[in-house]
Amino acid sequence: MKILVLVFLCTFSWISAESQDFSIAYNVYDTVQKDYEVYIMDADGRNKKNLSNRKAVDWTYHADGQTIYFISDRDTCSRCFFLYKMNPDGSGLKKISDLQLEDSWMDNFGNTMLVSARKGPAIRFQLATIDLVSGSFKWLTNDTASYFNDPVFVENGNRIAYRFRQHRRDQQEIIEIWIMQRDGTNRQQLTRYPSSDTTAKWYSYHAGAPRWNAKEQFISYQSFRKGQYQLYAITPDGKKQWQLTMGEQNAGWHDWTADGNWLVADITDSSNRRYDIGIKQVNETTFKALTGINDWKTNLAPVIVEKRKP
Repeated sequence: MKILVLVFLCTFSWISAESQDFSIAYNVYDTVQKDYEVYIMDADGRNKKNLSNRKAVDWTYHADGQTIYFISDRDTCSRCFFLYKMNPDGSGLKKISDLQLEDSWMDNFGNTMLVSARKGPAIRFQLATIDLVSGSFKWLTNDTASYFNDPVFVENGNRIAYRFRQHRRDQQEIIEIWIMQRDGTNRQQLTRYPSSDTTAKWYSYHAGAPRWNAKEQFISYQSFRKGQYQLYAITPDGKKQWQLTMGEQNAGWHDWTADGNWLVADITDSSNRRYDIGIKQVNETTFKALTGINDWKTNLAPVIVEKRKP
């Protein structure tokens, strides 16, 4: 009887995931075409589909309701990225702006998209906003010696969290998460990588792309500590910080459902031989893998596609 009850409870937990009103877009390295494609699947891992299906680097970093936003170098030079959007079935493809973007996470609040972009050939990684209707853009930063990347709106769009390095070309300088007002003023450092941890290499994420959990009002990010990647959290005032995930699984780029109850991330084991997309409820300790040996070897950076606007 106890065994039956345990099986029932575990099954019920995953049935609840199957019935969730969202799907997951993610990025795949196609070893045949030698490019990156945007895929989508149900919350239980079924019905996987290639949405972009084009010889180019297509990479999604954000979705708002039923609209998937992605960067692409289609119809231009290699790794020259511009902003596009499409529907969850791949229809409605449209280029949004002529502003050249960096390879960076992004976020929108209403019709305003927050991005990291190029001001010129040598002026890189500056924050800007794009009007999603007209495609026009405005610059938020003009600190051309510094590095601004992976921005996200926090606190109902009033502030912006982002990854920052004061000297862009100094690879020994640790990139941390900073926060500022929506107009680019009052910049403050949030994270500080523990000086006692020497396991991270210079190229490791000391503080990876920040994501916003609107329900619990905290910023989450990946960080390489104690020899592995895990997810950490910090409040916008910097007063509280803690570790979100732990265990043998490495957790990296990630996203939250609008209700804050589900977390998706790219996960690896200690060998780092393949990257899969995992999902878990916030109160669960381990991710359930949604991709596996029958899928591509490299599955990265999942984003939540809500079937209904929250």
